[in-house]
Parts: sequence; structure tokens; C-alpha cells
Amino acid sequence: MSRVALITGGTRGIGAAISMALRNAGYRVVATYAGNDERADAFHTVTGISVYRWDVTDYEACREGVAKVEADVGPVEILVNNAGITRDAMFHKMTPQQWHEVVNTNLNGLFNMTHQVWEGMRARNFGRVVNISSINGQTGQMGQANYSAAKAGDIGFTKALAQEGASKNITVNAICPGYTATDMMLTVPEKVMTEKILPQIPVGRLGDPEEIARCVVFLVADDAGFITGSTISANGGQYFA
Repeated sequence: MSRVALITGGTRGIGAAISMALRNAGYRVVATYAGNDERADAFHTVTGISVYRWDVTDYEACREGVAKVEADVGPVEILVNNAGITRDAMFHKMTPQQWHEVVNTNLNGLFNMTHQVWEGMRARNFGRVVNISSINGQTGQMGQANYSAAKAGDIGFTKALAQEGASKNITVNAICPGYTATDMMLTVPEKVMTEKILPQIPVGRLGDPEEIARCVVFLVADDAGFITGSTISANGGQYFA
């Protein structure tokens, strides 16, 4: 029977591309979302992928949600921590709420979700965890002290946990997308896109969500067990790590 893959934030943007790529690769896919019922229902209708709603910042909601998924579908053997938000502001104007909302979702969410599946992975002697970080966790970004800090933390989390999982055939890796053609990026004014963003990217274009998804499909495969603690920089040559 095919393995169960759970993708947080899996009904939109990069998460949706990951969900569909894993489904197409033969996995039983579950996608979670935080609040947009209309978008999630439409995603389920079009793809047939099961969707579950909970907030990754809530540890108990994660515990209950994963327990329901495992009762409904089967043990989660692949976890993709993709859910993320931005609350951009220059640091001197950043509020505690903006800081904590981003850190709670983009970093604490990794603990809250991975903690629910880790013991099962250890017991079964198999697991794949992929954490979606960001180029801005590698380079930093003005106006994103909260986001950059959280995404850098994702990379540290990845490297530490990879060492703990290695003897149990559990791999933990990170992917750092660069500028990618999601709904959020496509709202950027054309002048900003052509004069400020694209000139930074050597390949001269935004990434496609499907290109990030292909990295995930590679990392979660049964025969990718020798790759752990790694960070894949999928950014069109904008930053080399």
C-alpha cells in the first residue's frame, strides 16, 4: 500500500503543487489548511485530495488532527512542513504580534507537527520530513526580520533533527525556494517585478511551484535515504549555499 504523505498548507501555492505532485507519484496525500474553506473545498473537488483544517500554531489541534488523519487514512510516513505566513514590516515598526504570528506559524509549527508523527516514524523505522524554508532564511531580507529568523530556524531544526532520525531511517531535509510564481508574488506590480526582482535572478524568471514540488518528490522517495540534513536551494541561481 502506498505511503501516506501529509502536507501542511497543502491547498494553495507551493503546497498545492506539492500535494498534486505526490499524488501523481502514487502517494496517499492529505493536505491541511488553516482557514480558507472555499479554497480548500475547491482544491478537494478538483484534485480529489483529502483536506483537513487545523492551525499549526496550536499543538493540541495538531495532535488531534494527525490522530484523525491516521485513523482515516493510515500512519503518516511523510510530512512536508509547508505552512507559512508573512507579516512584513521594518523592524522599528514591527509589532510583537507581527513577530509572534510569523514565528509561531513558520517555526513553532514545525515542532507542533513533527512531534505528532516522530514516534510513529521511529517505531516503523521509516520516515521522511521535508521543511519548506526560504531563500530569505539563508540571506535575510529587509522588512522580514520575523520571517527570516523563523526560516533560518527551520534550517537549524532540520540539521539537528536529521542527526536524531538517521539511525531510524528517518530523513529530514529542507528546501529553500527563491521567488516563486504563487498568488502572492503575482500581485507584485509589474515595474517592481521587472526592475527589482527579476534582475536578481540569474535565470531571469520566477520559479514554478511545480519545480519546488519535484524537489520534494525526490527527497521523500524510499531510495533517498542517504540524503538527510541537507538544504536544497531552488532559487534560479540567486544564492548559492
